[in-house]
Amino acid sequence: MQVKKIGDVTVTRIQEYSGPTHPPAFLLPDLDQVDLEENEKLMAPHHWVPHMNKLVVTIQLWVVHAGDNIIVVDTGVGNFKQRTDIPRMHMLNNLILEWLEAAGAPAEKVTHVALTHLHADHVGWNTRWVDNRWTPTFPNAKYYIPEADFQFCESGRNKVEGMDVFGASFDDSVMPIVQEGLAVMMRPGMEIADCLQVIDAAGHSPGQVAFRVRSQGEEAVFSGDIFHSPIQIVRPEINSGYCLYPDMARNTRYEFLKQTAKSGALMLPVHFGDPYFGFIRAEGNGFRFEPACWDA
Repeated sequence: MQVKKIGDVTVTRIQEYSGPTHPPAFLLPDLDQVDLEENEKLMAPHHWVPHMNKLVVTIQLWVVHAGDNIIVVDTGVGNFKQRTDIPRMHMLNNLILEWLEAAGAPAEKVTHVALTHLHADHVGWNTRWVDNRWTPTFPNAKYYIPEADFQFCESGRNKVEGMDVFGASFDDSVMPIVQEGLAVMMRPGMEIADCLQVIDAAGHSPGQVAFRVRSQGEEAVFSGDIFHSPIQIVRPEINSGYCLYPDMARNTRYEFLKQTAKSGALMLPVHFGDPYFGFIRAEGNGFRFEPACWDA
């Protein structure tokens, strides 16, 4: 658990897991091995383990304390979820609820849940298994769900268009929220809890969004899966293998890089390795990643 102040807003990182899990050719199929080797200083050892040739991938939740609001941004994989096709995500039994309480965000006091998109590794802690059914983990919160992602899955298009990276999570981690009346369908341009501005980030999924927070002249952006790895900052044309609409995903990434480098906002991704967040800086005709530091 680490903490960073953005003006008067407190952001806390809660880790579900992190490790060298993905061959580069699988996660970033457009990436040439030479590009990794040429960027070893950027990537190793926190984002790529050269002797294993595995990318380090993290799953983390962000907790935002803003005034009286307690917001969870993306909710990871979740406990006891049947994910037989992805063994590292199958039937986890982690201490996320205990860490949330340690961060001052016990489940019953969370006021908002903000989801960048509905892939399985971003929605899992929406629900937990209680009394033989999936029930909302945060019973007093409103869950902000990207409307385009929801419509895509509700119509069944996730089952017929390429790789289904929504999978069973739509049934066990999204629909129970809707059925309990806790869901708010979200579109770019909205604002959550008077502090999170919803930004269009589509491409990785039909309705992916990012969230911008500003306070006391400081700014941060929760970037979802615009990036899976820092190598995509120096090589923004490289998509992950999970990007549903490749051209749109590249355009989103380029625009995000330009805007974030210009604003100086802190980037808060989901999947980077240590230190798990940082700044985007313009460099020549491109960009570079500058790791940030946690508050003491």
